[in-house]
Amino acid sequence: MIFKSLKITLICLVVMSISLVGFTQKTNVVEYIFLGHTAQSGAPNNIDFRAEALDYSKYEGVWHGGDICTTTLLEYSTIQYLDNIFGLSNPESHWSMGNHDWRIGNIEWYKEITNRNTYYAYCSNSITRIVINTNIVPTNCEMLDDQYEMISNVCDTISESGYLVLIPHHGLWRGVQNIPAPISVGHSDLVYWNSNCYDVNSTFVNTIYPKLVDAQNRGVQVIYLYGDMGAQRKKFDATTDDGIHFLGCGLHSNEPEDNVLIFRYDQDLKELGYQFHNLDSLYQLTK
Repeated sequence: MIFKSLKITLICLVVMSISLVGFTQKTNVVEYIFLGHTAQSGAPNNIDFRAEALDYSKYEGVWHGGDICTTTLLEYSTIQYLDNIFGLSNPESHWSMGNHDWRIGNIEWYKEITNRNTYYAYCSNSITRIVINTNIVPTNCEMLDDQYEMISNVCDTISESGYLVLIPHHGLWRGVQNIPAPISVGHSDLVYWNSNCYDVNSTFVNTIYPKLVDAQNRGVQVIYLYGDMGAQRKKFDATTDDGIHFLGCGLHSNEPEDNVLIFRYDQDLKELGYQFHNLDSLYQLTK
């Protein structure tokens, strides 16, 4: 099984170039799994039965792109159920709030279980992750501006991480050249999303993407993970001319083509690779 490897130049105390090769089985390799849009059709407080059956204990962390359930935070028992499955309280697990997760409220339950805000940055294994809450709109300027300041500070100062992984729920990248528009691969295309309240033109492409390019040019491999998909495309893999990777996957109506992403990180070589996996195949291994 060959994992795609992401080429980086890692900046720490010294600058060094690392050439990437296919991963072999090693004891010092950890894995992360990324899922999106796991809501179970016809069961608003449950996830896809195949995703529910997987053994997540073998992963260092679960990264979720949002829309976990149809009505995720309607009942407290639902988030307890999700924590039992995904280990949401694990510091290495990350959940980007989807519109189905955000729309009902009860956000204090998210904060209680995860011990985090709905947007934050986290670093381990030379991988910095930024979880972005794309549901925040300019009617809540304090939160929106705080999130933007957090994103800006990370992008402007990142140096010791080899990878910067963004985990928003929605597709924000309309206008980034030479990759498909979000709506052509997923469920959302927030063309007029604002990153802050003090600039009416503060779209992703105008304000955040240039910061990502700057980080990429400093030798940090930037990855955007998209979880709001599954009905049209089951997986998405594109790279901009600037070298930034856009990856995505999602589930929809228990369809046999549904995919998840598994990342493998070699802690010795500080190399991150990824591969799409068919969910049906992973589910069969649980039987």
